[in-house]
Amino acid sequence: MLAHKPLFPTPQDAEAAFYDALARADLEALMAVWAEDEEIVCVLPGGPRLLGYAAVREAWRRVFAGGRRFSITLSHQVNLAGLLFSVHNLYEHLGLPGGDGQTAPVIATNVYLRGALGWRLLAHHASQAPPEMPAEATKTLH
Repeated sequence: MLAHKPLFPTPQDAEAAFYDALARADLEALMAVWAEDEEIVCVLPGGPRLLGYAAVREAWRRVFAGGRRFSITLSHQVNLAGLLFSVHNLYEHLGLPGGDGQTAPVIATNVYLRGALGWRLLAHHASQAPPEMPAEATKTLH
């Protein structure tokens, strides 16, 4: 476990730390981005809704248990921000080093909240993108 929680001065800093930890398969660094709260929510592609810190941590532990590391490229980002919250929607392009390329993109929404220890992740919802990304996905905000 990390000796102290890092301070993320912006939601972009928290998001960069989240994806860096994901790429390195570093459970402790990944969980340092999350709020330590029983109200956090995580949905991984094809998985159930996970509620609370312990359930989220266990799901990521299982993801990393195989020793896999991912290469991650982000695209089509849309950020909606307020004083105390920030919602980021984006495409995650994941690949396995040494693999035959990247997997189908995943559409993710990350919700961050600003508190006494800076910005923390409250929710991560990821689902498999359709086979072909529509061109209007980069232009239309619903």
